[in-house]
Amino acid sequence: MPKLSVNGAQLHYTISGEGPETVVFSHGLLMSSEMFRGQVELLGQDYRCICYDHRGQGKSEVTTGGYDMDTLAEDAAALIEELGAAPCHFVGLSMGGFVGMRLAIRRPDLLRSLVLMDTSADPEPNRAKYRVMSWVGRCFGFRPLITPLMNIMFGRSFLSDPEQSEMRERWRRHLLNLDRTGTLRSARGVIEREGVYRKITGITTPTLVIVGEEDLGTVPEKSERIAAAIPGARLIKIPRAGHSSSIEQPRRVSEAIRGFFQSI
Repeated sequence: MPKLSVNGAQLHYTISGEGPETVVFSHGLLMSSEMFRGQVELLGQDYRCICYDHRGQGKSEVTTGGYDMDTLAEDAAALIEELGAAPCHFVGLSMGGFVGMRLAIRRPDLLRSLVLMDTSADPEPNRAKYRVMSWVGRCFGFRPLITPLMNIMFGRSFLSDPEQSEMRERWRRHLLNLDRTGTLRSARGVIEREGVYRKITGITTPTLVIVGEEDLGTVPEKSERIAAAIPGARLIKIPRAGHSSSIEQPRRVSEAIRGFFQSI
């Protein structure tokens, strides 16, 4: 289980696939690098793929601090440099997108391209709601929250598809077994984040914006705003997908990303 010490945290990562270019995957809140398994299977045929877990999540260290988005962006920059991945294609979903935008604003030298999935450039609009959910999680664990969490993380098509029952159960177990301390610290960083919408107009890195048509966590209008603000950015909406489009429609997402890479 490889880990890398960067910026005061031990980050878990995996490297798979081969190719002259590297793709770095950055996951969303409550999830882990496992949410990109479908993309690695396809893109790993032609690219070196690096997946990592944010501090406090997945298999990475639960640190006492450093959960704000600026520090997470510094974590990502240090990991890219330490693993010799620059300039890389950076794929960030939700919280990973918050990180990706900050990298593109501050460290464009590290990026070949940027893929922003199911994310937002604005401050969190549901702070009160998520603060209450965090309080429940801190006091009672995540079991009382499992239904609202599943409804936020996944779209209605995925949640109602009989063929996805095994995948649903897998991620339901994942949510139930989250590390309480690391998850709540990570959630605080997301809930209290500052917006970067006014800054993304200066991004010059080639950018693809992807969003599930059924995304309730960061509604498609958020992605439309991002694509309109970043010069030359492209927007792709994924049918029958919600906030975790990489899991819900892995092939469609993977093919969209591969097509974007090939067009650069």
